[in-house]
Amino acid sequence: MKLYNTLSRQKQDFIPRQNNVAGIYSCGPTVYNYAHIGNMRTYIFMDWLRRVLRFEGFGINHVMNITDVGHLVSDGDDGEDKMEKGAREQKLTPWQIAEKFTQAFMSDLDALNIEHPEIICKATDHIGEMIEFVQALCEKGYGYETSDGIYFDIGAFPGYGKLSRIDLEGQRAGARVEINDEKRSPEDFALWKKAPPEHIMQWPSPWGQGYPGWHIECSAMARKYLGPRFDIHTGGVDHIPVHHENEIAQSEGLLGHEPADIWLHGEFMLVNNGKMSKSLGNTYTISDLEMRGFSPMHFRYFCAGGHYRNKLNFTFESMEAAKTSYERLLTLIHSHKNGTDCPDAEVLKKLRAEMRDAIADDLNIPKAIGTLWTLCKSPCKSREIYDTVMEIDSVLGLRLDSEPALPEPETPDAEIAQLIEQRQAARKNKNFAEADKIRGELRNRGIELTDTKDGVTWKRI
Repeated sequence: MKLYNTLSRQKQDFIPRQNNVAGIYSCGPTVYNYAHIGNMRTYIFMDWLRRVLRFEGFGINHVMNITDVGHLVSDGDDGEDKMEKGAREQKLTPWQIAEKFTQAFMSDLDALNIEHPEIICKATDHIGEMIEFVQALCEKGYGYETSDGIYFDIGAFPGYGKLSRIDLEGQRAGARVEINDEKRSPEDFALWKKAPPEHIMQWPSPWGQGYPGWHIECSAMARKYLGPRFDIHTGGVDHIPVHHENEIAQSEGLLGHEPADIWLHGEFMLVNNGKMSKSLGNTYTISDLEMRGFSPMHFRYFCAGGHYRNKLNFTFESMEAAKTSYERLLTLIHSHKNGTDCPDAEVLKKLRAEMRDAIADDLNIPKAIGTLWTLCKSPCKSREIYDTVMEIDSVLGLRLDSEPALPEPETPDAEIAQLIEQRQAARKNKNFAEADKIRGELRNRGIELTDTKDGVTWKRI
């Protein structure tokens, strides 16, 4: 089995460190709001990793954090904590916010058939481990104190930037203003922040009341549950230049070696070929998709159309195509369920091998899906084909044993039908202005008309 390591920029064989069990750490959500579909794509990729590893015969010890404190609205260690900001906006306490959105996130995992990691740990339950980690870094000369917190001195860590391969000197040359003149370098990042009296989430520490920096939680919890070195660290590509770069620095600074052997990163999801962002107002949740007639499996199948290391462009047209394709696939699969034909054993063996090779080659799910279609299109209706599909679905997680949805014929209500007839009459009388007016009114009501040589068709939009 091969995986692409962001740190080395190449695929490498996966060889676990301990007893054929894969030790995995995944960066979990900051629970101040609902996770959007771009976030959930990353967790679907995380789930495919788990399923492929198990399919290949490995055991799994998987840890995922819940960030319920310490993630500031700016990666530059300024601004307020996202939890406090969310609590203020929703008139709840930070702990109520954390509980509300943690439960929402877990519900989304279940809806998308994403397996829960073996260990799910909250940042607020591990403040002690974080303080100890920061103290040890200070003792080793990596941490220093300022008036507003404890910072990691990247000048003391020559390897800083090796994950993202950033040009620090060039970045500094282009910097306009130094925000915190107490920092030794602009890129030094917070290990611990001193809290003003009005800050709600704060804990006692050797440096006074405060709260942890965002990055320290992952280093502390990964070390606690997976030991000083583990196999795989996952996250989104947005984590590479800041969060994961800082994780490597502080973990290697303390331990003397990199914390993970392989770093896996899922690419961005775009919306209409542009950036997806809450600030741009173009994010959607799984609930939003369900309200528009798409099931969570339609979205998971849509994600299966792109490799996890490639950008994936979301449009509602592409979701419609994924929905149609998924339902058609279920129909094909169902046609084999009670089949009695005998498939060509060599062809079946070849397709099984192709699918297995695809998933073992850096989780090439799109290629596996293509082979699955070839298998399901077989004119030979065979229970053996059905059973093979169920075997590969243990990796795909698409619930391919589901009954295909039956299309429900739509009929327009009386008023809509009357308007369509009136438009047809106007067109027949060459009163095109009236016909266009009625067409516009129907569109405002969510009805799209299409004129064909056989007459007019309609659909809801």
